Amino acid sequence: MPTTSPTRFWHNVNLPVFAGSAVLILVIVGYTALYPERSAEQFTVIQNGIMTNASWFYVMTVAMILIGVVYIGFSRYGNIKLGPDHSDPDFSFSSWFAMLFSAGMGIGLMFFGVGEPVMHFLAPPVGEPGTIAAAKEAMGITFFHWGFHAWAIYATVALILAFFSYRHNLPLTMRSALYPLVGDRIHGTIGHIIDIFAILGTTFGVATALGYGVLQINSGLNYLFDIAVSTQTQIILILVITGIATISVASGLDKGIRRLSELNLLLALLLMLLVIVLGPTTLLLQMSVQNFGSYLSELVNKTFNLYAYEPTDWMGGWTLFYWAWWLSWSPFVGMFIARISRGRTIREFICGVLLVPSGLTFLWMTIFGNTAIDLIMHHGAAELGHVVQTDVSLGLFKFLEFFPFTDALSGLAIVMVGIFFVTSSDSSAMVIDILASRDHGKAPVWQRIFWSCLIGLVALVLMLADGLKALQTATIASALPFAIILLISGYGLLKALAIDAAKKESLLQTTLTPGISHTNTPWQSRLHNTTHFPEQKSVRLFMENIVLPAMLAVASELKEQGGEATVINSDRSRSPELIVLHGDEQNFLYKVRPRAYLQPSFVVDDNDDDDDDSQYYRAEVFLTEGGQDYDIMGWTEDQVIGDIIDQYEKHMYFLHMVRE
Repeated sequence: MPTTSPTRFWHNVNLPVFAGSAVLILVIVGYTALYPERSAEQFTVIQNGIMTNASWFYVMTVAMILIGVVYIGFSRYGNIKLGPDHSDPDFSFSSWFAMLFSAGMGIGLMFFGVGEPVMHFLAPPVGEPGTIAAAKEAMGITFFHWGFHAWAIYATVALILAFFSYRHNLPLTMRSALYPLVGDRIHGTIGHIIDIFAILGTTFGVATALGYGVLQINSGLNYLFDIAVSTQTQIILILVITGIATISVASGLDKGIRRLSELNLLLALLLMLLVIVLGPTTLLLQMSVQNFGSYLSELVNKTFNLYAYEPTDWMGGWTLFYWAWWLSWSPFVGMFIARISRGRTIREFICGVLLVPSGLTFLWMTIFGNTAIDLIMHHGAAELGHVVQTDVSLGLFKFLEFFPFTDALSGLAIVMVGIFFVTSSDSSAMVIDILASRDHGKAPVWQRIFWSCLIGLVALVLMLADGLKALQTATIASALPFAIILLISGYGLLKALAIDAAKKESLLQTTLTPGISHTNTPWQSRLHNTTHFPEQKSVRLFMENIVLPAMLAVASELKEQGGEATVINSDRSRSPELIVLHGDEQNFLYKVRPRAYLQPSFVVDDNDDDDDDSQYYRAEVFLTEGGQDYDIMGWTEDQVIGDIIDQYEKHMYFLHMVRE
């Protein structure tokens, strides 16, 4: 009977991170569950102290993050890819957007789309409530809290992780954010501590959201269908959501998480469309334009407004709470966005993450928020405002009572809430799974299942012990040290991007242009190389008989001149590569790989072998940065040597630029 060895069982698990985080989770949850009142009081004191004394730091940090993201996206760094130069995005734009939106803040929109605008309208930070001025200010504040600043925080974390992981082959974990600061020490104790910190924040953040969400779902079911608000119902809801999330995360990113995210995005668009059609359509379209214009015009003022001249508790209860919450969630959401963003340019990545979800969020808040305010102001729906102020979780369901097909719309909303919680739970389990795994290979399925179940268990225990508030407070308080780490890591990212940009510039410095080093080649041979579409076997013979000897010749000459060079020719990949070592500085890599392409329709097939007739192959050059998109098939050995020297000269120019 076959058995699984213990070594195989733990093969891809990072034991210090896995065991350390699991033990700490149990200790913290145990303390919070056994002493909920004491822990809540202690954590609240810490949070209040941070909010009172570090409010300026939060505001400054978030402002710097937004400015930095915009600068990077539209600077010379924007053309750098999150991955090798030849890489393509792993997911289509629609799938990418659906996943980052569902994981980022989809569930929050369901509960605050109606609630937050109404609360600001009825209790603005300054001015008289219930007025037109209060309505405008309410939408401006809501846009401010849910707009560019929140997504800039997520984008910064994701960009740091994706750049160092996909561009420089570091682990896709939070430890890589510290690489510019501590170098290779990220692979030791420092890295383990950072990853454990990220796992704790992700687990507690998602578990508290799940616990509160279940309470809200239960309230909604009671409001609509008279299902009892009880511990038994809430336990069943947690078990159902956790079960679906576990199945989803076990199915993998491409099947489970992607499909659920796409489904929820479609349902969200459907619900928005129905509210637009059934509500004040023209008014909503007008307000969408005006709200966005007002948001842009007041962006700078609101970003730096601390109400220092008009001290108020409102700031700590709203804006600072949001900034701390987005920061505390950023390791989880940022890692997830990084995981699904390989192959995109930095400019495409930042524009997508910053603008597209924010745009849909603005539209959502306008449709639900402005409609709710209009109902209260002009249609005698004062009860809606009372319900929102009493229990914000019921705001959406009360709001939908003012529309036809109330039961159908409310049922759709409950389904969306459930799926949003599932996508948050399964994506967080996937992130924790990555954090607790080694750099190589795929993590075992049992580990993904373990983390998904643990998140559900934490939410269940804390809900039963009335410890959700304490853990939420602790999670938000953790945003302060992470904000400091994020600022330092952002500075390190800028330095690394400057080096990468210098490398790109150095590739433009050349005495010969790649692909036209044919001065001594007869024109008939050049024409043949241009019109010929070789099979795989021909390309491999070319690399064996021409490319490999050229590399060996260059390596031999470098060694004679005192350099360190080696040629690797793996029988498996059949892609010879020349590596020149430069000590502490970046090494030089020149590699040639056969790449397949579809043949043009006009090609006359003259191949006599059994290769796929629909494909032809190119012998393409790859450097450390990835494929360079030029073909050297048909070149002579001297021409290949010349191209290697050309690229090596560019590399030396790059090292010269970096030293300056």
